[in-house]
Amino acid sequence: MSTASRDTAEDSARPGERAGRPRTGRPSLPPAARPYVPPLVLYGVTKLVGLTIFACLLEYAGDYRKKEPRFGGGAHWWDVLQTWDGWWYLQVAEKGYDPRPLQPLAPGGLFTVQQNSVAFFPLYPGLIRGVSEVTGLGLYGSAILVSVLASFVAAAGIYAVVSTLAGTRAGTIAAGLWAVAPGAGVEWAVYSESLFVAIAAWACWCVMTKRWLAAGLLAFFAGLNRPTSAALIGAVGLAALVTLLRPDSRREQGVLGPVYAMVAAPLGLLTYITWVGLSMGRLTAYFTLQREGWAHYFDWGAYTLDVLRNVAVGRNDYLFAFSVPDLLGVQLVIALPFLIALMLRRKPPLVLVAYTLASVVTVLGTQQMFGNTARYLLPAFPLLLAPAAALSRLKWPTLTVFFTTAAVASGWYAHYVIFELGIP
Repeated sequence: MSTASRDTAEDSARPGERAGRPRTGRPSLPPAARPYVPPLVLYGVTKLVGLTIFACLLEYAGDYRKKEPRFGGGAHWWDVLQTWDGWWYLQVAEKGYDPRPLQPLAPGGLFTVQQNSVAFFPLYPGLIRGVSEVTGLGLYGSAILVSVLASFVAAAGIYAVVSTLAGTRAGTIAAGLWAVAPGAGVEWAVYSESLFVAIAAWACWCVMTKRWLAAGLLAFFAGLNRPTSAALIGAVGLAALVTLLRPDSRREQGVLGPVYAMVAAPLGLLTYITWVGLSMGRLTAYFTLQREGWAHYFDWGAYTLDVLRNVAVGRNDYLFAFSVPDLLGVQLVIALPFLIALMLRRKPPLVLVAYTLASVVTVLGTQQMFGNTARYLLPAFPLLLAPAAALSRLKWPTLTVFFTTAAVASGWYAHYVIFELGIP
């Protein structure tokens, strides 16, 4: 055999190394994981810039040092990330629940029953406790770790959904947009939004790709994470029902998968609500606690309308008034019809339409802190579909300027406004 022939044989025996020799190069990602690198890098860098600006603003103002550690204060800027709802989640992670019967308060105040930690669903604090036990990190460090990791899983899920509908470039941009969305400041804080969006995005993707068993299981876990999981549960159930009612899809996908998804999806939410009711001696205890302990309840949009009227004429004669967050919330509400119309114009799958519309109706139809509208709408990630598709027509130098500007600005509107100028 000639030298040239031997060289050819050796080259064909290796894709990087000679046959029989161990590979010495750097390990490469599995092919299936490689498309997720650009969106996750964009998401991570953008979030890091926003968090840095947030820290700078906190240190410049210094107001957090004067506040109670439970209510937006602390010794260091990062302590702010574990306040308000974060304090409750850490209490559950440390001590568990104490579902005693509802405790009436003195009449005449805004709240008529004593607040109780059972208002905060168990999946997120359970993961905090589990990660703390396994890693040895404290509860706060474990909570941030869970939130950050879940946020990357959520960004990957958003990429998977949007790229399926509008291409990989749009999917990458959508992951970046979620990092700078109004309300995104809670994604790397002791809040359950990142975990919920991670579950919701992948559940929607599973429905889109006909993975019914996974979709039902994810919706089940969503029900253990947030009460607003009802929107996701309903969307998964509706998509499964429509699949069963259509002869062609029923023959193609079978019956067992969609039926399982319909049955399994609501069990997590129903189980926890029922447990709270039985433990507190009243089946409706969870809803009573939300209404009378936090003043949160579905009022068919009366509170939202009241806020819009007051803000429009420059007044703050309404419950939970915070001028700057409320003004940003009004702008977001005004933009919602346009965002929804653009989303519907692209004819997304039924599960995305149902999930988004149910989420929007739940947020706008509930009395809660209006300044948190951006945070409450953070799970409605399908609204990013049309903007991401439109931005995908731009070249990356232009997109770099856009995301740099948005990342810096998000340190204020998505972080500082929520945590320091309002109550997250």
